[in-house]
Amino acid sequence: METLHRLSLRLIPVSLVGKCLTPTPLPPISRSFRMPMSKPEFITSNFSFIARKSISSSTVAKSGWLLGLGQKKRTSLQDIVKAGDPVLHEQAREVDPEEIGSETIQKIIDDMVKTMRMAPGVGLAAPQIGIPLRIIVLEDTKEYIGYAPKEETKAQDRRPFDLLVILNPKLKKKSNRTAFFFEGCLSVDGFRAVVERYLDVEVTGLSRYGQPIKVEASGWQARILQHECDHLDGTLYVDKMVPKTFRAVENLDLPLAEGCPKLGNR
Repeated sequence: METLHRLSLRLIPVSLVGKCLTPTPLPPISRSFRMPMSKPEFITSNFSFIARKSISSSTVAKSGWLLGLGQKKRTSLQDIVKAGDPVLHEQAREVDPEEIGSETIQKIIDDMVKTMRMAPGVGLAAPQIGIPLRIIVLEDTKEYIGYAPKEETKAQDRRPFDLLVILNPKLKKKSNRTAFFFEGCLSVDGFRAVVERYLDVEVTGLSRYGQPIKVEASGWQARILQHECDHLDGTLYVDKMVPKTFRAVENLDLPLAEGCPKLGNR
């Protein structure tokens, strides 16, 4: 029934979505796949979103496309849609600029930000909470980056940036430079793979208040933008991965198979 409800949103105007949404809060996302820790330990990371089960902090960090460790308060959040749901494999539609200021769109944005931060993650696209609209949110903090070794964050050109909310984003590359690094996704829990991404991109779109916005990004922020924009076109990272690098998070410490590209910039 929940899937049918989400699919029905594709057939009605955004202005009517709010009337169709369940008025009572959704149940909290299961916490079984997160790893509560009272004190973060030293971590080595290879960037996915979350740990699927209780494993060593080293392995957990390697599963962090983003990782924010520590206790999180329970709250009512939107469920993260998993691979296989059609909403993740189809083109999302643009938000009508006239509807951006509506209570419905603003609530969707607020729910996305809360869900991303509680996961925790560095990015989220509306289809990942079952809403087939072209909206992305992303954020990377000093706290998250501090969990990873400096040599890794330096290699990835990973720097903190404030919350970005972009509606109807349009992405274009700004150079032909690329890099290979592991990625993961909240919608493909428990697995990671190496993906080649452009190192320099530009994204234009609208802010949550309907104002024109342009973001020029490089390094890790550029990777996050590409990952999230892919979601809006029905593309998951597994559609772009280097196939022989696909692995469970428990195997992230194992060497890459012969013939696989080395991690890093090209």
